[in-house]
Amino acid sequence: MPEHDRGALAGTSVARHLMRGTIGFGLIGSSFALAATISPVALLLAPAGMVALRGCPMCWIAGLIQTISAGRLKRTCTDSGCTLYPRTSTERS
Repeated sequence: MPEHDRGALAGTSVARHLMRGTIGFGLIGSSFALAATISPVALLLAPAGMVALRGCPMCWIAGLIQTISAGRLKRTCTDSGCTLYPRTSTERS
């Protein structure tokens, strides 16, 4: 099985991941703020925010951590467990 540098929740770039977070958290926050003043129909913005986050807010945070660390850490697994260590500059290219 090939070794993948990115986790399942990681994005292609940190900027794109942060943009998705801004949109997702903005939609969720707006839905709750507008539900109190305008109407409960504003809660329909919350599912759109969840789609932008690609799941729950914790999944987005885990994906952000994976996106930032992708390519910077290397995992070596043996029978006794796995170890993470920083890649050298020659291993990254």
